[in-house]
Amino acid sequence: MNKIFCFCIALLISCLSVLAQNPLHIPDTLTGPIYNLTVKDSSKIFFPPNVTPTYGMNGDLLAPVLIMNKGDNITLNVINELNVSTTMHWHGFHVSPQNDGGPHQIINPGTTWSPSFKVLNDAATYWFHPHLHENTERQVNKGLAGMIIIRDSIESTYDLPRKYGVDDFPLIVQSKAFDVLYQLAPFNSYDSIIMINGTIDPYLQVPAQVIRLRLLAAASTRSFNFGLEGNIPFYQIASDGGMLDQPVQLTRLRLSTGERAEILIDLSALQGQSLYLKSYASEFPIGIIGAAQVSLNDTLPGYYTNPLNGNDYNLLRFDVTAPTPNPVTTIPNSFAPLNPWLESQADISRDLIFSLDTLILLYSPVEGPFLINNQPFHMDSINIHSYLNNIEIWRLINTTDVAHPFHIHDIQFYILDINGNPPPLGQHGQKDVVLVHPNDTVRFITQFETFADNNEPYMYHCHILHHEDEGMMGHFLVLDTNALVIEELIALQEITLFPNPAADYLYFDTKNLKEKGDFHITLYNVLGQEVKASIRHEKEGILKIDIANFESGIYSLTIKTAQRKYQGKFLKP
Repeated sequence: MNKIFCFCIALLISCLSVLAQNPLHIPDTLTGPIYNLTVKDSSKIFFPPNVTPTYGMNGDLLAPVLIMNKGDNITLNVINELNVSTTMHWHGFHVSPQNDGGPHQIINPGTTWSPSFKVLNDAATYWFHPHLHENTERQVNKGLAGMIIIRDSIESTYDLPRKYGVDDFPLIVQSKAFDVLYQLAPFNSYDSIIMINGTIDPYLQVPAQVIRLRLLAAASTRSFNFGLEGNIPFYQIASDGGMLDQPVQLTRLRLSTGERAEILIDLSALQGQSLYLKSYASEFPIGIIGAAQVSLNDTLPGYYTNPLNGNDYNLLRFDVTAPTPNPVTTIPNSFAPLNPWLESQADISRDLIFSLDTLILLYSPVEGPFLINNQPFHMDSINIHSYLNNIEIWRLINTTDVAHPFHIHDIQFYILDINGNPPPLGQHGQKDVVLVHPNDTVRFITQFETFADNNEPYMYHCHILHHEDEGMMGHFLVLDTNALVIEELIALQEITLFPNPAADYLYFDTKNLKEKGDFHITLYNVLGQEVKASIRHEKEGILKIDIANFESGIYSLTIKTAQRKYQGKFLKP
């Protein structure tokens, strides 16, 4: 389809839409302990009388807001009524890899996936969306996304707005592109239509008191630079994974795709007035998608003709009405202190380098494809092995022309520094997404606690969905060394394997082996691939295997005699 036509109709639609305001849709809510989400084909009229095919959960677009309490034991029934497979990832949740909803937990058409788990996360704003490999962008773009609100006993003690849809509002902010047939277009630079909660050009009536906005940047690629008209200050009180230690007064708040923040706005003196929540994209530096220029070396097709790029634009109009009974009228001074891990506690430091895949024939400095540690994603690969309760420092090094929002599953982290400097205020709390600018280095610290599985992985990836789908993603395993056993070898007590874990050499004591004669040893990595190692006799009945060059991870082995086969496992730290 001609991209010029795609852009022209998007621009025309954008211009026409400013002539009419639409009341902001406030999603329905679901509470537990059982949540039923039906994923289905639907349609919606964005531009009458034209009908746009969409995906929705319990509706025609997006999903209800799920409200939970920390400590709840919940079940989420995801019922797939699409004619294609999907998954459902609970973004920011601390859950086992089996319940994470990544690319491995596929929900086929006509089936239901029902993860059950205890809610372990602190009070904050989270979200959920498909994570089907190579199809995440398409399914999110068609409408599959929703917000989650977690409350806890600590957050409930503060005098904060928390009346949903009255003084506490969910704002799912996206940018979309439509083609000439009013179909939602896949990734391109013509995403000139802004939607909040699926509403184009929205307004919201808000009371003249302190209100709370739960901001979710859920565009496929675009970052937003939130601010109020006239540079009216607001207060950030939470980041991705929890409350801050104190409110941070701001006039700008940048969120890249996947990030969340909660802010308070004091509207007490503005009754009868209107003001806009805007994105001040003109202030973005080069490299962020949404800036005036995305790269010095290349650009996305149609990037410079998109009226959103490099310009300031309206997101949502607030019409300030009378206050509610018993309104919140003050901003708290402080919250519970944060407890980041100390660098001195770290067990290991890792480097993840973002680079352009120049081996692809039609690569582009801004479109990619991009790699992490020079490896494209593969469903059967394990890129990192971590260990239960390890505290780790990850260093993210961006050598590309584009800013990448890096997301890690399972855990929250604290940013240590950006190019050696402390993170900006508001980014010092718990995070699961961080935007890494071109040529920047970001370090964060985290702990892999509670959950371990020696076979089922978690994900890390760029949250620009186009980059993720093209392979800017990797797997990591969290291993529990205490769970390793030497299966039949221990039970039979005929063969002893030591030490376990083993760093350089692994020894077999076969003196008690009942069968005499030749036997054959084979070693396998976690993918089931045979790996080579030198094996030699140390003395009678003792074999020595050199594993110094093996990558960290769990390995299995078989020992075959003429009559029997023995199996076991060992860990290379």
